[in-house]
Amino acid sequence: MLSMLRLVGVPVFLWLVLVPQADWWALGVLAFAGISDWLDGKIARIWNQASRLGALLDPLADRLYIFAALLGLVVRDIVPWWLMAVLVLRDVLMALALPVMRYYGYGTLPVNFAGKAATLCLLYSFPLLFVAGYAGIVGDVARVMGWAFAIWGTALYWWAGLLYAVQGLRLITQTRRTDHRSGRGETPPPGVAATSDRDNPGAGEAAPPSTAGRRRPGPGPSQSGTTNRKGATSPP
Repeated sequence: MLSMLRLVGVPVFLWLVLVPQADWWALGVLAFAGISDWLDGKIARIWNQASRLGALLDPLADRLYIFAALLGLVVRDIVPWWLMAVLVLRDVLMALALPVMRYYGYGTLPVNFAGKAATLCLLYSFPLLFVAGYAGIVGDVARVMGWAFAIWGTALYWWAGLLYAVQGLRLITQTRRTDHRSGRGETPPPGVAATSDRDNPGAGEAAPPSTAGRRRPGPGPSQSGTTNRKGATSPP
C-alpha cells in the first residue's frame, strides 16, 4: 500500500516542481516518499510481510523519484544536463543486461549495499539542490552539501552497477560451466571423426547365442553303460 502511494506521488512531485514551482510542497512530497519507504520496510520486517511485489515496487519508486527530481532540476537550470545523462546511462545499461540474465535463467539481481547508499545520497542531494536556489547562507550551505551528496551518490551509483555486472558475469560463467559439464553443446575434438553404424558394419547386429553355461545332454534312458567293480557307471 505504501509503495503504491509512493508511485502516485511521483507525478505530483514533478508537477509541483515544474508548473507552480512550489519547491517546499515538492520537498514535502519527497520527504513523505522517504519516510513511507522506511516505514514500509520496517513494517514488512516486523510482521514478516515481505512480498515479491514490494521488492519490485520499492526500487522502481526510487528510480522514478530520482528521474523526476533530475528532470525538474535540469529544466529549471539548477543542475547541468550531463549529470542526468550520466545517471540515466547507468540505468539504460542495466536494463539492457536484464534480457541476457533472463536468457540464462536469472532475474533481477538483489540490491546491494552500494546501490542503497547511492540512492540515499542522491535522494538527500536533490532537496538540498532545490534549496540552493535561494539566496543567503542557507542557500550557500545547501549548495555545498547538495553537490557533495550528488557527486558521492553518482560515484556509488556507478560502483553499484559495476558490482552488479561482476555478479552477473559470475552467474553466467557458472551456468555455462555447468551446461558444458552436462554435455550440452559439446562437439567432437578436432581430428577425431565420429563413428556410425555405416562405418562399423558389425555395430547393432545381434550376437549369436552363447552356449556357455549350458549342460550337454547326457545319455537317455535307452542308453546303458557298463558297471565297474565299485558300482560306478561308466560311459558306453
